[in-house]
Amino acid sequence: MGLFDNWFGRSNKEENTPNIDFGRYSDAYKADEQNNAWKTSLQQFDEGNHFDAYESFFDFLSDDEIENVSYTRIGDRFEFELYQGSKKIIGYSDRRKFKAEAKVVKVDSPNVGFMRRLVEKNFSLKYSRFALDGLGNVVILFDTYLLDASPHKLYHALNELSTNADKMDDLLVDEFDVLKPIETGHITDLPDEEKKVKFEFITKKIKSVLESIEYGKLAPDVYPQATGYLLLDLVYKLDYLTKPEGFMMEALERLNRSYFVEDGKTAVQKNEDLVKELQQLAERPGEEFFKEFYGVKCTFGLTQVVNHDRLAGFISEVIKYYDWYEQNGHSGISLAVSGYIAGYCLFHWSLPLPDKQYLHLLYEIIEWEYFEKLGFEYKYVEKEGHELNRYAIKKRVIAIARENSGRYPSASPDPGMLDYSSMPAFARSFLLMVQELDMTPARRDF
Repeated sequence: MGLFDNWFGRSNKEENTPNIDFGRYSDAYKADEQNNAWKTSLQQFDEGNHFDAYESFFDFLSDDEIENVSYTRIGDRFEFELYQGSKKIIGYSDRRKFKAEAKVVKVDSPNVGFMRRLVEKNFSLKYSRFALDGLGNVVILFDTYLLDASPHKLYHALNELSTNADKMDDLLVDEFDVLKPIETGHITDLPDEEKKVKFEFITKKIKSVLESIEYGKLAPDVYPQATGYLLLDLVYKLDYLTKPEGFMMEALERLNRSYFVEDGKTAVQKNEDLVKELQQLAERPGEEFFKEFYGVKCTFGLTQVVNHDRLAGFISEVIKYYDWYEQNGHSGISLAVSGYIAGYCLFHWSLPLPDKQYLHLLYEIIEWEYFEKLGFEYKYVEKEGHELNRYAIKKRVIAIARENSGRYPSASPDPGMLDYSSMPAFARSFLLMVQELDMTPARRDF
């Protein structure tokens, strides 16, 4: 493992494990050479060396591990392309302007419905705009004069253009029959067996949670908070562990938004809405899920960058609800509280890498059967008796700290805090162990 791998953990994967991605891409884990490229780009642009600045800017965006960015410079013209999910963004700069474009969908015939949808979407965009090109394609565009094309502006503009192109293509195709996918040759198809395991996990988990709500000891209309923990733990778990694209990804985002939005609905009503949508999701045919499982390259992350204190505060705020459910015999809900904490943080935030790896490890332990079916080496739970494997867990906890010791030298977890008496007790103690980490970054002088 190289220096930057050790500091920033370019991969969350252990050796001899399947090449399967989890969770949402984050562009927060950049090496020092990339951050230095950003500073150089700002300086070059201020000095009027625009093409030099763009070379440095795209070096900053580039992730060599996934080869998401490429560019060429010939005379007075700079050309580039980058990838964001299912979309390829191309663009150029000459001595007059900077322009970027992504083809979103192909239009078989004009339709008032989707055109109105795009016009409405344009009102929410700050830098880019949806349009129809001369070949019958829906495209999203950004352009600006060269003197105004600073690295700061380009980052926000390309971020907006790329993420909206990636999100809207699947949604539009799913909603309007007159639209067809376009320029998706760069996406990677996943093995059928992996798709099958993910599909079965989704349907099984939804069915299990909805049955536990319907036949559980706590009435949903009397204890809506307990129901909320079960449902949100499920939503975040499905998003992180199955990594869907298109319709399902948007559905899970919508469920998250609808639960926390201030719309006058009670907690009971919000839970009922989530149950209804999850039931509909579980009833989708397998082939609809299968076409949303594919591998992609990304350049921009969707999650907010936060520090460890934000995570520690969230754990402290929510973990207290675990005790009442566990003390009153509702271990399923107490485990969901811990799952909600991990899932919420992974869904919304780009955490410091050790935090992210520890929360991923917690998922590996809780959902060990799912990881085993995906082909991961079985180790954290004893198959006979389902007892937790203390040695394997402690070994991985310490390994994560060592992998990140260059960037976070003080992040020394205390495995002695872990309670192996049950899965709910373990999950609670694991989060408390993570909460206590000292995530002060190493001082670096350059």
